[in-house]
Amino acid sequence: MAPIQNSAVVFAEIPSGYPEVGKHIKYVKDRTIDLDTVDIQGGIVTKNLVISIDPYMRGRMRSAEKKSYSAPFELNQPLANFFVGKVVKTDNSKFNIGQYVYGFGNYEEYTIHIKAQADLLRILRDEELQLGLSLTTWVGAAGMPGQTAYHGFYHIGEPKKDETIFITGASGAVGQIVGQLAKREGLKVIGSAGSDDKVKWLQTELNFDHAFNYKTSDVKAELAKFDPLNIYFDNVGGDQLEAALDAAANYARFIECGMISQYNQADSHGIRNLMNIVGKRLKLQGFIILDKARDASFQQEFYSKVPKWIANGELKIKEDVTKGLEKAPEALVGIFQGKNFGKAVIQIADD
Repeated sequence: MAPIQNSAVVFAEIPSGYPEVGKHIKYVKDRTIDLDTVDIQGGIVTKNLVISIDPYMRGRMRSAEKKSYSAPFELNQPLANFFVGKVVKTDNSKFNIGQYVYGFGNYEEYTIHIKAQADLLRILRDEELQLGLSLTTWVGAAGMPGQTAYHGFYHIGEPKKDETIFITGASGAVGQIVGQLAKREGLKVIGSAGSDDKVKWLQTELNFDHAFNYKTSDVKAELAKFDPLNIYFDNVGGDQLEAALDAAANYARFIECGMISQYNQADSHGIRNLMNIVGKRLKLQGFIILDKARDASFQQEFYSKVPKWIANGELKIKEDVTKGLEKAPEALVGIFQGKNFGKAVIQIADD
């Protein structure tokens, strides 16, 4: 077989603010792969079908000298994130051609996973595939974002019936799941989002007790309408974190998941009311869901419950799927501007 095209989205330059399409992130199609001759070193080759877009990717667009919890993207190499692909070549007894796998893959049509990388991939079992979920859902609500919501809410939030929770970024990949888990457990659920249509969806489709557009509302005034907060699930940081600190009840739990409002701001101000942490005896805990990737107990707990809840309709999901790898740069930049409505995913290819 002759070499075939293996187009990709590459990290071309380190941004100082918002990444720009064609400057910092580029789609390139003059790449090839020869599936007959490629050396896979005891690993596999996948045809990549869907790949996730997530806010944390902005933090990987940095110089190698800056340390963080995740490795920086390599310049002039494909971006990487959670994906689902189909095995098209294998030199590893664990994998068979035709199997679907989930884990880290690249923003490209085909990816070589050497043995050490292949061993970290999760094979989607037949009984899971029989649930009928879209492959995009396996990188969303049934993947890393769903795990983030589940672990943060249950294991850090420690929810109790009739408590009040405030979720920022509530219509996003994580927030929409947190809100539904909270309703499931009998909490009063407040959410903020960045557009009126997102707010309407939270109230009419997900049955949030209250939702508001943080761009056009006074966040502190909105929170003052309700009992003090027992749980705050933070996806955005910034001014809404300040408002939540003022609105918190004594002993409230703050689940610090992300701070997307700060990712592209070079001159953002600090939080100015941190004394509330002391006076109200608050618990603030950050977490990185990748820490749970090799936690067999957590993985079993999550996969035995959440995919089934999605399949039977107990959890509703909204996805923002962009078709075509060539459109990925615009979609990736768009999440930092609030253009996505629901979990952002790239569909690279049909099965």
